[in-house]
Amino acid sequence: MYVAGGILNARTARSQFVGGMIMGLGMALTEGSTVDAAFGDFAESDLASHHVPAHADVPDVEAHWIEEDDPHLNPMGSKGIGEIGIVGTAAAVGNAVHHATGVRFRELPLTPDRVLTALPEPGR
Repeated sequence: MYVAGGILNARTARSQFVGGMIMGLGMALTEGSTVDAAFGDFAESDLASHHVPAHADVPDVEAHWIEEDDPHLNPMGSKGIGEIGIVGTAAAVGNAVHHATGVRFRELPLTPDRVLTALPEPGR
């Protein structure tokens, strides 16, 4: 659910929200960069070596919003919604992992190796 001012075009707004959620999932779960210590540059310099989620990775996503009338925003009463879904989704995934594991992670992505090594040993 989003509150994003007056929506001017429902079809493009939905597309922006769904795309933002998928990007946020990628940010939270898969997208990581490593720095090459020898050259000081990113090792993943192209999309071929950097996993970006697509519709096949996230088959069913719904986006809904509450109409908002804020006359103080601008003359149209609208907001830019391109980035709204990204950060909120990554934070929601991080909170879900925290509630499931009891461990607060401060670095993304939340890959299985990071989560498993942070969990306490069974019986403790």
